[in-house]
Amino acid sequence: MPDLHPFIAGLPKAELHVHHVGSASPRIVADLAARHPDSAVPTDPEALADYFTFTDFAHFIEVYLSVVDLIRTPDDVRLLTYEVARDMARQNIRYAELTITPYSSTSRGIEQKAFMEAIEDARKAAESELGVILRWCFDIPGEAGLEAAAETARLAVDLRPEGLVSFGLGGPEIGVPRPQFKPYFDQARAAGLHSVPHAGETTGPQTVWDAIHDLGAERIGHGTSSTQDPELLAYLAEHRIALEVCPTSNIATRAVADLDAHPIKEMVAAGVLVTINSDDPPMFGSDLNNEYAVAARLLELDERGLARLAKNAVEASFLDPAGKARLTAEIDTYTEAWLAP
Repeated sequence: MPDLHPFIAGLPKAELHVHHVGSASPRIVADLAARHPDSAVPTDPEALADYFTFTDFAHFIEVYLSVVDLIRTPDDVRLLTYEVARDMARQNIRYAELTITPYSSTSRGIEQKAFMEAIEDARKAAESELGVILRWCFDIPGEAGLEAAAETARLAVDLRPEGLVSFGLGGPEIGVPRPQFKPYFDQARAAGLHSVPHAGETTGPQTVWDAIHDLGAERIGHGTSSTQDPELLAYLAEHRIALEVCPTSNIATRAVADLDAHPIKEMVAAGVLVTINSDDPPMFGSDLNNEYAVAARLLELDERGLARLAKNAVEASFLDPAGKARLTAEIDTYTEAWLAP
């Protein structure tokens, strides 16, 4: 296969499954750790590589929450958000739906309105200065229980920032059944927010069914185990419920044994709308460009195949129709110009 990295680097892209705190680069994490020296997080960017080596999903959650604890002031929030957008701009990501867990910050003492103002200020600056359109998904930290769910729904509905488009559910799946969150998703959906819960990453396909039937899922975060149920795959394909696939993340958290065992081929073969995403890129030593390269190898794609993947993300996004048309045209124009010689 040809080296597709140069093509991928310039390909206009959208990203739908990427976490706010989990996107903090080693430099930013180290800076935040230096601001808050009581944290166990290393202040040396090189030491962070070892710190971000996970034994299993539970260990990943433990490390992730230690980084969450570094976000303590509105200035921390604004800095992180803008720097994440800067990293996206370097990868030619034109549009991203960034998953934010406001409860993790407001429960640690950041004033709620100040939190909203910080992310919105960064969003507007990212669009005007970097050309990156950001939208928000507010997600429930599943490990924090129903109190966190109720508070996340209240923040999303009562203090809804301009950039908020969807409502999600993250954290561990084992021992955190999806149906208990139905009232909070009902509340968010009634307010016009889209439903995008994580499901089927470290549990079986029933979790995906629960997300669809109880939470009204319009997209599924990960959905790795969906391939274990042909009926579920057919349902996802028929109803165009996209899977937000994050290959390197699935290996790092041990949700999948290795890349060659990743079920993305089965998903695509079943006609499911598959999107490629980076999840928590610096924590996994990856980025969206690398994930596209991984997908190209696993799916044996050429440039046009990669362009189709990029357009999948646009189709599955909650960008307005005019914005979708513009970004789709940009992908096509770029691809045809690349292949013209």
